[in-house]
Amino acid sequence: MKYLSLPDNATRILPFYLAMEEHAAHILGEDDIFFMWQVEPTVIFGRNQLINSEVNVDYCREHGIAFYRRRSGGGCVYADKDNIMFSYITRSDEVQTTFSAYTSAVAAMLRGLGLNAAASDRNDVMIDGRKVSGNAFYHIPGRSIVHGTMLYDTNMEHMLNAITPSREKLTSKGVQSVRSHITTLSEHLSMDIEAFKQHVRKTLCDGEIVLTADDVAEIERLTLPYLEPSFLWGNDPLCEVTLGGRIEGVGSLYAAVELKHGTVHDLHLTGDFLPLCDDVRERMLDKLLGTRLEADALRTALDGNDAGQWILNLNNEQLITLLTNN
Repeated sequence: MKYLSLPDNATRILPFYLAMEEHAAHILGEDDIFFMWQVEPTVIFGRNQLINSEVNVDYCREHGIAFYRRRSGGGCVYADKDNIMFSYITRSDEVQTTFSAYTSAVAAMLRGLGLNAAASDRNDVMIDGRKVSGNAFYHIPGRSIVHGTMLYDTNMEHMLNAITPSREKLTSKGVQSVRSHITTLSEHLSMDIEAFKQHVRKTLCDGEIVLTADDVAEIERLTLPYLEPSFLWGNDPLCEVTLGGRIEGVGSLYAAVELKHGTVHDLHLTGDFLPLCDDVRERMLDKLLGTRLEADALRTALDGNDAGQWILNLNNEQLITLLTNN
């Protein structure tokens, strides 16, 4: 795996690094590509999430915290200069296998420092059962991109207040509640953040690709769509019924369903679930269009299809239960 380096040490806005992933996917040769990056305080939320449900916009503006939408699924994340972001790009169409292999490699890298680290079934990385790294992915033809956090340290007050967690995720609000679910490397290691980054690079990579000024110019061009208000804010649909909740092993999944004559006319999916294809909504709507929101009708409509091919770890009965609010 080759390490991808910029020609300077400037700190850039978060969408630049997402665009850098896209550029890396286009220049990818036979070797996988990996790089690390850090940003000023920023909230990044998933492709399928509603900004006003996930981001405390007023708090972010008051405290100078930027916020952006990414193209991958998954949940909302706070990042700052004490939080290292990882990006991994590989030539693969096997998204789930790639995702699992990557998180397992990151966990093994941490175990090399004597930490009790393991990848979870939600593709997080845990130390002693507490989350130290959350990851998300998206897929373009022939390429898989995985990116995630590595909490060396962070501003817990900003993490708590800049993100608006659902009550299902935190049974009580406050820093102690957050700390019970996550950990930071600074709690476990004596090495500083730069020494840790050197360990990561030495362990995971065996060479380097240095980008040129022309590469940087192209990445800056690819950054522009992330800054479009229409992409940032998305479309909060007006629907007659919103169904959903948290599903163990899947994450939060909400379906805003527009009904016409009692049958499914349209739907919009939100949550921190992990999509296994780029057109989850379209594929699901194709199967459910014109179907009544009744268990037997939905079961018939989904017959021969596996919801787990659309959303990681979801099965048909879980989807039916969610849509019928049972």
